[in-house]
Amino acid sequence: MRTLIDLPDDDVASLDRLAQRHGRSRAAEVREAVRAHLRGSVGNDWIARGFGYWRDREDIGDAVDYQRGIRQDRSFD
Repeated sequence: MRTLIDLPDDDVASLDRLAQRHGRSRAAEVREAVRAHLRGSVGNDWIARGFGYWRDREDIGDAVDYQRGIRQDRSFD
């Protein structure tokens, strides 16, 4: 399907920079944005999308120990 939309100039410039960074066309970026928006609106919550982001971080170690360490560093005075 082809469609015609009006975008502000600053959004077009941002879209062009994004397309250039990814090595894709402006249309490909718009398609990806629409796809991501539609996927997000049908129930994919942010927790499921973010699960496992830190799994390969060797500097953190055990997640529970890491969280306890952060909590101990906080000052609630």
